[in-house]
Amino acid sequence: MAANIHDERSVADALVGAYGAINAVSLYRERGAETFHSVHVEAAQRVAAQARLAGVKRLVHVSGIGADAASPSSYVRKRGEGEQAVRAEFPDAFVVRPAVMFGPDDAFLNTILKLLRRFPIYPMFGRGRTGLQPVYVEDVAEAVALLMERAETHPTVFEFGGPTRYSYEQLLRTIARQAGRAPLLLPVPFVVWQALAWTSEMLPDPPLTRNQVELMQIDTVPSPEMPGFAELGISPHSIEDILQRMSSNRG
Repeated sequence: MAANIHDERSVADALVGAYGAINAVSLYRERGAETFHSVHVEAAQRVAAQARLAGVKRLVHVSGIGADAASPSSYVRKRGEGEQAVRAEFPDAFVVRPAVMFGPDDAFLNTILKLLRRFPIYPMFGRGRTGLQPVYVEDVAEAVALLMERAETHPTVFEFGGPTRYSYEQLLRTIARQAGRAPLLLPVPFVVWQALAWTSEMLPDPPLTRNQVELMQIDTVPSPEMPGFAELGISPHSIEDILQRMSSNRG
């Protein structure tokens, strides 16, 4: 079933007779009317409101680690405002905050692999010290499925990260090693990335935006004080496991 998340009637029709709803719609690059506010706040509120009106028993809202309505980052701030909007409409909603997700057909892992295989020198964001704890997308999907079946309805925020915390440099070296590469990692100051992103945004389909550069300066690791995979009995896959699986499938 298709639905337009910006259209109230379309969302309402999709929710008729549904036991549960999962809002996993997100936006990483603004384009015209598709803004962080329209997707992460207005559309999220629309789904929550229509879910409540339809008598949906369980709503899971997929947000992101670090979501904060007081953040100076527009993306992070709208994620936080979206969580608040969802809770205002559907107080019993579960909020799921994954770290950077990866999988065989993703835009994160595959982009890094493509660049590592193509170039002997890899430009890093800053000095590569940003903290990352990438999480396998199917582990997050399993967690969401378990939340849909959960008897307890007390609204809870879950944060999901993979089994290993890396610095950005460590992550690049891990991926390169698994791919049989040993590139030269070149530190590039964030001020240079910001300038490149500003120029890139003049293109119809910018390969890099200032928002993406901004996000690469923020650690995205789950808080040990927040419930996560352990509370659901899930042992998350490592990025090395999935890279080996991807390599075997290609073979």
